[in-house]
Amino acid sequence: MDTSNDEQEVDYGPLACLIGTWKGNRGVDVSPEPEGTEHNPYFETLEFEAIGDVENAESQVLAVLRYQQIVRRKSNDKVFHDQTGYWTWDAEAGVIVQSLTIPRAVCLLAGGVHSGAEDPAGTVRLAVQAELGDPDWGILQSPFMREKARTLKFNHEVEVDGDQLSYSETTLLDIYGRTFEHTDKNVLTRR
Repeated sequence: MDTSNDEQEVDYGPLACLIGTWKGNRGVDVSPEPEGTEHNPYFETLEFEAIGDVENAESQVLAVLRYQQIVRRKSNDKVFHDQTGYWTWDAEAGVIVQSLTIPRAVCLLAGGVHSGAEDPAGTVRLAVQAELGDPDWGILQSPFMREKARTLKFNHEVEVDGDQLSYSETTLLDIYGRTFEHTDKNVLTRR
């Protein structure tokens, strides 16, 4: 796999607005507990790094951003979520992809179509999704997670308006004998 180091020639399309370091302290995590629901206020750092383009099978060119997301509870300043992955842009197909891994033995490949149309106000909206068993945008998890806290579906919406990024993420889980919509939302500012 070849990557280009000359960022001047790379078309990051709608992903260009993500490049940089973002910080936010208005996050709310709504997660399942055996006897109910837990609400965790959090703050986070989200870093996107432009790494160039990648050529697949000599016929597809993807512009790639690498990212890392570190989330800390406001209550005790402990990291409770560490996520790393990539966002890619296939300009020819108009497809955006988020691939991610979390250290709970869960990986996923989420995708969505981006029209490329510019919002008159300059706001960029990205949306990707994945579902267990989907042949294109799927979820892979360890046997333990599949049995105890199975991820069924993932939806991620991001909106960037200048130096403000907001997101809403919903992960549908089969956990504690019930189906639960685990949600995360935050507003971040580019630093």
